[in-house]
Amino acid sequence: MIIDLSGKHALVTGSSAGIGLAIAQGLAASGARVTLHGRSDASVERGRSRLLAAVPGARVDGVAADLETGEGAEVLAKAVGTDIDILVNNAGIYGSKDFFEADDALWERYWQINVMSGVRLSRALAPAMAQRGWGRIVFISSESARNIPAGMVHYGVSKTAQLSLARGLAKRLAGSGVTVNSVLPGPTLSDGLVGLFRNAAEQSGRSVEELSREFVIAKRPSSVIQRAATVDEVASMVVYVCSMQASATTGAALRVDGGIVDDIV
Repeated sequence: MIIDLSGKHALVTGSSAGIGLAIAQGLAASGARVTLHGRSDASVERGRSRLLAAVPGARVDGVAADLETGEGAEVLAKAVGTDIDILVNNAGIYGSKDFFEADDALWERYWQINVMSGVRLSRALAPAMAQRGWGRIVFISSESARNIPAGMVHYGVSKTAQLSLARGLAKRLAGSGVTVNSVLPGPTLSDGLVGLFRNAAEQSGRSVEELSREFVIAKRPSSVIQRAATVDEVASMVVYVCSMQASATTGAALRVDGGIVDDIV
């Protein structure tokens, strides 16, 4: 299968590092023009440099904006204009907090960044896609949307909300040529997870991959692959969903969780 996104313009939120940057690189390698997004000009420029090193000659620019607020989403939407063909709502936060210690402010922050940023950008950019008769919107959710972590209820709820949002928006855009899907990674060797294990790896003389494998087996024993995924493995699913070949896939929740969620659907 040859995926060719030449002539398409993609916006990937939260793409200065980690899964978002890997998605941006995958889209750029398939010929798309890519707009990176981060919270600061410095982080965006670092991401742009890394992308160009991985995909020389890629057409890539970037915008800094804080998607915790409606004003930040408006800044980003205005900066990219109405020619976006592919929107990947990847920006998000996560972290452990006991349910009884998580106050309203914490819940609100997760809701604004993980859910409302995607609502706002989809609302701003999807109409022009529909008018052109082609578009792709992807929400990067998580296996935690279906396997709610007891220590991160606030996070799991926000990720479950993304599944409902994507399904509902897919139905709203029925027949328009715009598809809307969710992708659900499991534990992934993103910058954040690698950072958690780097010090322990250096002290023990063992690799990050070994330590992350032990973590997955201990914390996600239902994993079928028995290891963390790579960011490129997650990105490959997203690039496919954004392709011409995925035109009949919409309203779906596509798992890249290594089989952690134990069902057959």
